[in-house]
Amino acid sequence: MQPRHRIRFPQVEGHALAQDEVYFYLIDDGGKKTKIRFHDYDHIYRHPGLYEQLFYDRLRCDSPRKVAEILKSAIDQTNENFTALRVLDLGAGNGLMGEALDRYGVSRLVGVDIIPEARAAMERDRPHVYDAYHVADFCRLNGDMREELESWGFNCLTTVAALGFGDIPPLAFMEAFNLVHAQGWVAFNIKETFFDGRDDSGFSTMIREMIFSRHITIYHLERYRHRLSMEGEPLYYYAIAAKKNGDIPSEFIARYS
Repeated sequence: MQPRHRIRFPQVEGHALAQDEVYFYLIDDGGKKTKIRFHDYDHIYRHPGLYEQLFYDRLRCDSPRKVAEILKSAIDQTNENFTALRVLDLGAGNGLMGEALDRYGVSRLVGVDIIPEARAAMERDRPHVYDAYHVADFCRLNGDMREELESWGFNCLTTVAALGFGDIPPLAFMEAFNLVHAQGWVAFNIKETFFDGRDDSGFSTMIREMIFSRHITIYHLERYRHRLSMEGEPLYYYAIAAKKNGDIPSEFIARYS
């Protein structure tokens, strides 16, 4: 059983902060408070069970289950088998998305994250989920790592709750996308405001251009409650499952590099 932690939210209204600036206090047995941002995953992963307690117990995050579910729904529209997927799970963290996929059964499952604390947490919390797990920066893949990843023959890319806040830059997502075979699958989620034409950030622009391009065909698009805010209000995301039609060309990638 995972330990329980003392968590306290600040008095400041969370909606006064950007989503990647929201923070909480972790209180130790001596009463000392440590301020940790929600996106300080390296700090959060060092404490067994803290990630799950904060995001899944307290804030009711539902994204790994939802993204796995809509991927299953998309594949059910074809004559393909979910169990034949060879999945690259980008931004895998401590393995919650991998665990959601594993419930359906997949052929191969490889996790990747940019911080070593994520792999350490996965090895501690879910050591039997992945066939392999790498710490790698997809904006700076070296030849050996690229060759290792290509050897898995991925036909599916998943990434959950890590897009658009600097955790996974546009270039990293596109590099991972291009590791998936043509006619493979991609499933991910994005904050609902990234579909707003008024959002001209690099990631938002890239996602809109990619979705309405020839590079993918959408099979399932669903707005859902990603989690609650600190004030208990729903934060809505879109979950997307699509079939890949071909690689993103170099001139497209260059615009976001």
